[in-house]
Amino acid sequence: MLFRVLPGSPVPLGEQIAACVRGAIADGTAAPGERLPPAREVAESLGVNVHTVLRGYQRLRDEGLIELRRGRGAMITAAPGVADQARLGEAVHRLIAQARELGLADGEFLAMVRNGLADAPVHPRAD
Repeated sequence: MLFRVLPGSPVPLGEQIAACVRGAIADGTAAPGERLPPAREVAESLGVNVHTVLRGYQRLRDEGLIELRRGRGAMITAAPGVADQARLGEAVHRLIAQARELGLADGEFLAMVRNGLADAPVHPRAD
């Protein structure tokens, strides 16, 4: 898996690392059950602190895209729909970045999302 970060970007490095994994899951280059490289290796290859990589991995864990197991590392979740979830997560992060570029306050952005949700038709999940 290829990790790239832009140190001068306003996007935090940990989020950039998470975005690399999300993108790989979304486009199918990383598959459920695949192990991610150890945080220490990623940190050394990117020239960043290992805690920065761990923040990115923890964010992915919080999103349900990876599992972190002590001594066994990080692995892409084998749950159904993980690629769809990764694509949606990437879209959300792009939308947030656009809102910030436009100078929208978080409250304004959330109000727009709430209004959009209120106007959108509800489709039941097929679990």
